[in-house]
Amino acid sequence: MDKDIKRILEKYQAKIQENVDTIEEYNPKIFSREYLIFREEALSRALTIYERLCNFFEKIIKIRPKEKDAKKLQDSIEAVHLKITPEGAASFSLFVVFITILISLILGGFLFFTTNNLTTALLWPLILVIISLSLVKPLTNIPNYLASKWRLKASNQMVLCVLYIVMYMRHTSNLEHAIKFSADHIGNPLALDLRKVFWDIETGRFSNIKQSLDYYLVKWRNYSLEFVESFHLIQGSLYESSEDRRVTMLEKALDVILNGTYEKMLHYAQELKNPITMLHMLGIVLPILGLVILPLVGSLLQGAGTTKIIILFLLYNILLPITVYLIGVNLLAKRPTGYSETDLISQNPELSKYKNILINIGNREVQVSPFWISFAIFFVISFIAFIPLIMNLLNIPDIKFLGVNFVDYRLDNGLPCQKGEVCYGPFGVGAVLLSLFFPLGIALGLGTYYHFRTRRLIKLREETKKLELEFAGSLFQLGNRIGDGIPVELGFSDVAKNMEDTPTGDFFRRVSNNIQRLGMSVKEAIFNKKTGAIWYYPSSLIESSMKVLIETARKGPLVVSKALVSISIYLDRIHQVNERLKDLLSEIISSMKSQISFLTPIIAGIVIGISTMIVTILSRLSAQLTETTTSADIGGLGGFTGLVGLFEIKNIIPSYYLQLIVGLYLVEITFILTVLANGIENGADLLNEQYSLSKNLYKSSLFYIIVAFFVTIIFTILANAIQLGAPT
Repeated sequence: MDKDIKRILEKYQAKIQENVDTIEEYNPKIFSREYLIFREEALSRALTIYERLCNFFEKIIKIRPKEKDAKKLQDSIEAVHLKITPEGAASFSLFVVFITILISLILGGFLFFTTNNLTTALLWPLILVIISLSLVKPLTNIPNYLASKWRLKASNQMVLCVLYIVMYMRHTSNLEHAIKFSADHIGNPLALDLRKVFWDIETGRFSNIKQSLDYYLVKWRNYSLEFVESFHLIQGSLYESSEDRRVTMLEKALDVILNGTYEKMLHYAQELKNPITMLHMLGIVLPILGLVILPLVGSLLQGAGTTKIIILFLLYNILLPITVYLIGVNLLAKRPTGYSETDLISQNPELSKYKNILINIGNREVQVSPFWISFAIFFVISFIAFIPLIMNLLNIPDIKFLGVNFVDYRLDNGLPCQKGEVCYGPFGVGAVLLSLFFPLGIALGLGTYYHFRTRRLIKLREETKKLELEFAGSLFQLGNRIGDGIPVELGFSDVAKNMEDTPTGDFFRRVSNNIQRLGMSVKEAIFNKKTGAIWYYPSSLIESSMKVLIETARKGPLVVSKALVSISIYLDRIHQVNERLKDLLSEIISSMKSQISFLTPIIAGIVIGISTMIVTILSRLSAQLTETTTSADIGGLGGFTGLVGLFEIKNIIPSYYLQLIVGLYLVEITFILTVLANGIENGADLLNEQYSLSKNLYKSSLFYIIVAFFVTIIFTILANAIQLGAPT
């Protein structure tokens, strides 16, 4: 008899567990143990290596930062969940600088013995030593930079975090379960922070959820006060005896973070105009326009052209991009809380295959990384840019183009270079035009890579965003149907008919079909791993709303109806605030997009054309002065000897290399401005960032190539039309 009773109990217990979440699923201890797993997933391989290096160097020598700096570093280390100490970060910085100085000294000795030039042997090591010493502070502050980036990502999830907690606690007044529910849907990094709250309880650091949560919220007091206030209101709702007052406090918590977000974004948009203008002028306009007079000034200054090219490369392709990026990061660090987009991959890991190129071979689906196609595009197109160098290396005869030599290598006296002689250049307009393929190859290679990684995912997100936009209204309809006494199962069918031929109608139709045709429960119809409707629309917002529906279904139709109507109202309010935020930033974002796609390429293209004209005139002038000096009476034309010295070919920067530097700078600045514009508009949204990069790299590079091509030809024709006659 005992066995029969046990069998019956097990049978019905299994049936109950099919429709009701088990106690273990919401066990805080099991949830907190996931913290270690999620920490390993959240931290990149580079951060893990950084942790190991800091801990290793700290064992060798322990450097103690200033007390104020150490406290800030400790806060940043805790924010990013790193397992290091402030002393470890300082020790890592010191050792990197020490190794760099050691390499500089070795380089100096090598240059001295190979060139036998004391100036060169001292100059480059000195520059490296100065650079390495200037990196002591930035390297020590790496945790601060990581924490700033972490806070940007986390703050972008705060509105949804509060929304999910309020949604859950509206029907179940349990803070632990509500935080767990929120962490399951918002994703990292804020989800990792919430898991850390439970982890600190399990490890004995704090005795209850309130102490652990209060300790965590203190860290946000100086960065997002509205987030802290919202959580305090949520905690306060637990002590209310009246149901109406409890719900009112929860709704007030959502209002506080929404209104606080709007006010902070309003001030941010107002303060952003001047820094963006300064960034555009200092990072784009002035550096590129400065290149107009650079060929003339460079020819007058003493020093080999090769040295000037190296200095230009370090300045324009390393120092300036880093400076612009750091200014941009500083602007992003001040960005207030926003509204995060859905991370499709975290919602449905199977979608990660769409980052690759899918090829169907029979019944097999082969995934090919877009890297190889992108690399092939870069290699083939960029190779064209090196044809002038190959022609000189293989002694291929030059040809005429627009009345001048196509590649145009010259001797140090400005005369055409012959086979086997020491040549300088290339100075020809053809070489400049061919050099345009180098930045084009880089831009198209990167653009193609990001295009293939995002093209399918971005379409899926657009469909999901359409569904989220309509979802509030459909939830309101569903809530009213259930409130009228219609079963949940039939409610899905009614809403699907009313919203036919829309993404929302399709979602509800899938749920209805799973219930009616496959005999599934509501939970299975939505969340089944194979046929569940949620997998066709991977949205954390929709998933959380449906989980609330499943949770409240156990408490009766009236509770379900109230919950769904409340959620629809919450979603409408968040959508309204989000649209207002976009309106605040629209002017700045449109200005930045015009800089990326139009202003920067056209300025750079015109500058290249003008620089080519100046270099063409200087090279012609140098050659003509040399010919005049050698053919005429030296006594009567003695002044020409000084003029020839002013315009030595070896001192002139060839426009070929000038274009390579400017073209590469254009690609770098397009990349940085796109990342910055996306960060200002959308926060930390990697998918949209890569999609924007694919578009902007294509547009800006092609526009730059077209402008530079035609302007260079026009100005070259004008330069050749100038008569450089000898004085009488």
